[in-house]
Amino acid sequence: MTTRRSFFAAGAAGLLGAARAARAATTGYPYAEFEQRIARKDFRGMTKDVLPTPCMVVDIDLFEKNLKTMAASAKASPILLRPHVKVHKSVDVARRQTALGAIGVTTATIAESELMSGSGIQGVLWTKQPASMNNLMRAISLTKRDPTFMFVIDDPLVASQVEEAAAAASVKCRVAVAVYAGLTRQGIANGKPAVDLARKIHASKHIALEGFMAYSGTASHTHGFAARRRKSAEDLAGVQETVALARKAGLPTGIVSGGSTGTYNMDHELGLTELECGSYVFMDSNYKKVGGKSNDEIYTDFENAMSVLVTVDSKQHPGQVTIDYGNKAMIQVTDQVKGMPWLQVERQGAEYGILRWKDGGNEIKVGDRLEIYCSNLDMSTNCYDRYYIAKGDRIVDVWPIMGRTGAAQR
Repeated sequence: MTTRRSFFAAGAAGLLGAARAARAATTGYPYAEFEQRIARKDFRGMTKDVLPTPCMVVDIDLFEKNLKTMAASAKASPILLRPHVKVHKSVDVARRQTALGAIGVTTATIAESELMSGSGIQGVLWTKQPASMNNLMRAISLTKRDPTFMFVIDDPLVASQVEEAAAAASVKCRVAVAVYAGLTRQGIANGKPAVDLARKIHASKHIALEGFMAYSGTASHTHGFAARRRKSAEDLAGVQETVALARKAGLPTGIVSGGSTGTYNMDHELGLTELECGSYVFMDSNYKKVGGKSNDEIYTDFENAMSVLVTVDSKQHPGQVTIDYGNKAMIQVTDQVKGMPWLQVERQGAEYGILRWKDGGNEIKVGDRLEIYCSNLDMSTNCYDRYYIAKGDRIVDVWPIMGRTGAAQR
């Protein structure tokens, strides 16, 4: 276990000194050409030390390890993998997931669906029903362009609206019925209401019923493996009943989609045919606390592969430093400093954060670079434009993030 004193006694020169040495070694780095070099993927001489902060940095080795671990688990279970992109919002990540066997991706917004499908990713499942005219027309248009695109419905009224719009456009939409699985934000009641909706959709001329979607969001962050399995089984019990009734009625049940990073290694036993897990690609500090099958305190199945790189901007008060990672960059008090668990992260305004310590942190200097594991990937990713891909200290690639630039939100 790393302690404050042993870390700084043995590693301060290696960590902080290396950062200062890197800055000295790159004095002549052509900052004026930074964006042009990224555009042409010329990363020669580019290290973490020259990056603008705060920024997101992905450890490519840990990232690839996470993807391979999940792919191997899905194959062994067996269960299909349709990972959620709301965590990373990156075509580059999605392509790597499908290259390892994912049958498609899951999306939270119609804009994410358009981005993924437009980039050649097939098998996109949008997990919201098109309740607004904007979303409905875009879903119809995307269906026309990409017949592998699917979305969900949990309301008979929306089913009627989809049927009418699809008929007018001469397309046939692929739909899964969203059913309740412990999370009250969506999902029609299991049993007769769900089967009646499935029967209505199946009878429609311009909608193809694919099956069901059931996301148990409350189970995913239940602490402890045994407790999490009990919660997932409880949340999916009604879903299993609905699927059984649908099969008895002769309705299609080819898809029973759901699951999460927290339940990836149990839901194949609970009736799901495919997993929508997403956080495993990078992991965040909140997820690491839920515990895994082999360790009830820390989730060791997947590595923290992504961190927010920050710069120490000021050190004018005892026991603290100011960093350039504030509310606009989605700083959270539950964030954790990589390799320095004794540092406490605090908010200090729009563009600033604070790191505090009682001992063992005074060696941190103005200008030092630190890496911080964010608390919630979904929220943090939405604040940044790109991932800087690192192999050790070297930057080897840059992947765009759908967010404040590029494709429109929502």
